[in-house]
Amino acid sequence: MNCGTCGREAVTFIRYNGTYLCGEHFSRYVEKRVHREVRRQGLRLGVVAVALSGGKDSLACLYLMHDIVSPHRDKELHAITVDEGIAGYRPHSLAVARKHCRLLNIPHHVISFQEEMGLTLDDISQMRGQLGECTYCGVFRRQCLNAKAKEIGARTLVVGHNLDDVAQSILMNFVNNDLERMARMAPHAHVQPGLIPRLVPLRGIPEKEVTLYALLRGLEVLEDECPYAVRAARGAYRGILARLEDSNPGTRHSLLNSYLALEPCLQDLFPPARLQPCRSCGKPSSQDQCRVCQLLEHLC
Repeated sequence: MNCGTCGREAVTFIRYNGTYLCGEHFSRYVEKRVHREVRRQGLRLGVVAVALSGGKDSLACLYLMHDIVSPHRDKELHAITVDEGIAGYRPHSLAVARKHCRLLNIPHHVISFQEEMGLTLDDISQMRGQLGECTYCGVFRRQCLNAKAKEIGARTLVVGHNLDDVAQSILMNFVNNDLERMARMAPHAHVQPGLIPRLVPLRGIPEKEVTLYALLRGLEVLEDECPYAVRAARGAYRGILARLEDSNPGTRHSLLNSYLALEPCLQDLFPPARLQPCRSCGKPSSQDQCRVCQLLEHLC
């Protein structure tokens, strides 16, 4: 089939809007939506930090943000990688992250679970009890990213969550009746003391489109999957959404748009929590003891 814009050979068919696009116009299609999302969410002056795992989403996000930030003298792009300590998995993606930061001449910062929590995720896997590794990893990664972003003076933290990731989170929160967690989803318009607000410029781009964009741009697309992902509850929701999207193209966008329509109501119901220093570590927390310290105590 031919591109609906220029007539050249198409590289993809966008099922949810019925268009065929060549490589050039598909890339423009992605870039236009990401630029619009960044304008909508708001990009603060100063240091902009990108959470860079080395996977396709974070690499595509890094390059897209480089395109957006580099023309502006009042903004400076940095990258932060969290080394969870997963033997046979993280070292490879860490090398990829370093390589692309060198190519783009972007300062690259690495923070590890070992230095921040005193344990690797491999250690945690041996001690975790009933809780899955992803429970620890998600909480610890957020703290590591925030800690390093504060250290380098970042005003904004950009994460590469794509449409599939966001739709899964929305569905999980609805199923678990966790509307308060949904109200705290990025992007963060309200800046909480001690926390770096996040942007999610890829939240309207499906995972397959991010992959294709990365390939067309010549980026490395790692096929490796975290060995602990098999126990993640998110996998079930991924399967449900994949089946719904296959039979009803546009399901993921509908979920996101429904959330965006409800977002003002959620913000009214659950205003930003009043933070206080954690009694154990002193970091900002909505409770007497932060979730990181609770999980660390659970391991003891």
